[in-house]
Amino acid sequence: MTIPNVLSLSRIAMAPFLLVASYYGSENLFFIFFSLMLISDVLDGYIARKLHQCTKIGSKLDSIGDYVTYMSVPFATWWLWPEIIHEEALYITAAITLFLLPGIIARIKFGQMVAYHTWVTKVAALVMSAGLVILLFTKSNLVFHIAVYVLILEAVESLIITFVLEKPRANVRSLWHVLKNR
Repeated sequence: MTIPNVLSLSRIAMAPFLLVASYYGSENLFFIFFSLMLISDVLDGYIARKLHQCTKIGSKLDSIGDYVTYMSVPFATWWLWPEIIHEEALYITAAITLFLLPGIIARIKFGQMVAYHTWVTKVAALVMSAGLVILLFTKSNLVFHIAVYVLILEAVESLIITFVLEKPRANVRSLWHVLKNR
């Protein structure tokens, strides 16, 4: 049990609370849990690198935490702000598809989950997090829409990495690094 793994596990454990808070209509609790989940997502990788505690299990826990976070938010949004779901259905569907597709393809190819954590993935997560917060707080969708376009780049890069690699690797900086080290 390392500090980064505890942070990832806490993010996973918070998802049911985020969903319950949303189901019962508590916007304040939603934002508290969602904020804590986003903060733990940022901190787990940073702390793992700083304390030299990067592990395969930590990388997988981080990815599971990402899936749990970003798959629980649409349900929470549906309960708290159904009008946003209706207005942004195309972009939300695109975001979910772009988020899931590379992982599904990698699972089919390698028979296991992958956790590339590329630079583009980190940028996409940052922009998507900001886009979601801005969308939910202010109902302004511009940053969320931009985030979906960044997700397209991230999905394309992840898919190409999956097709190029012969076996799964974790914590790949970029497609360029994969190609350079072939």
